[in-house]
Amino acid sequence: MVSLKTEKEIALLCEGGEKLAKVLNALSRACKVGGNAYDLDMLARKLIKQEGARPSFLHYRPSSAAHSFPAAICVSINDTIVHGVPKRSTVFHNGDIVSIDAGLMYKGLYTDSAVTIGLGTLSAQKKKLMRVTRKALELGIHVCKAGNALGDIGYAISSYVYEQGFSLAEDLIGHGVGYAVHESPEVPNIGRRGEGIKLAAGMVLALEPMVVLGTGEVLQKSDSSFVTLDGSLAAHFEHTVAITKTKPIVVTKP
Repeated sequence: MVSLKTEKEIALLCEGGEKLAKVLNALSRACKVGGNAYDLDMLARKLIKQEGARPSFLHYRPSSAAHSFPAAICVSINDTIVHGVPKRSTVFHNGDIVSIDAGLMYKGLYTDSAVTIGLGTLSAQKKKLMRVTRKALELGIHVCKAGNALGDIGYAISSYVYEQGFSLAEDLIGHGVGYAVHESPEVPNIGRRGEGIKLAAGMVLALEPMVVLGTGEVLQKSDSSFVTLDGSLAAHFEHTVAITKTKPIVVTKP
């Protein structure tokens, strides 16, 4: 069942989303060559606490996972698409592209957001991958209007990504969010215009295109992270978006 949030709840989500955007910006600045993912996670815990919020990923266990997640953020590097576990042994190198995915709970409501950043000297291909993924998210957000269909989001994202010569990570999708870390509906990154449930005011969705250079086939590792099967690079951008009677509100906009 898809839940609808009230205007008051959306306003609270925007407060939490502003805090999450602040945390993600700080983490992006702190992620540097020679640093490691564990220290970045420790910083995330500190920053989220300072914002008067709680990290929603820490100890969270989705129904599909064998274990609860041991960290406050996901740190996914190069061919790791999502759910990378931040470890001290995961050191950042020149040329890496690093996806940082974070969520927090503020006043009982959950927001979710992700960015991909490049470290040091990057190839033109890596820069394009990140640029296309960010643009795909923007296009998906643009069609988040009451009366449109869920498939319109997937179509907006996928048609652009394919046009640019990239693929989307197979079976990895966005989701509803707000009362829980993950809610209905599922938000596929591939879709057809007009298909699926209709978007309605009060729906809050986490849109998250995951774009890859290769085939799009994925492999889930024993730590529950997802990597590209062919070892190709991946990028990931995400925003929490509220549907209203007029236009979408990007809850986690910086």
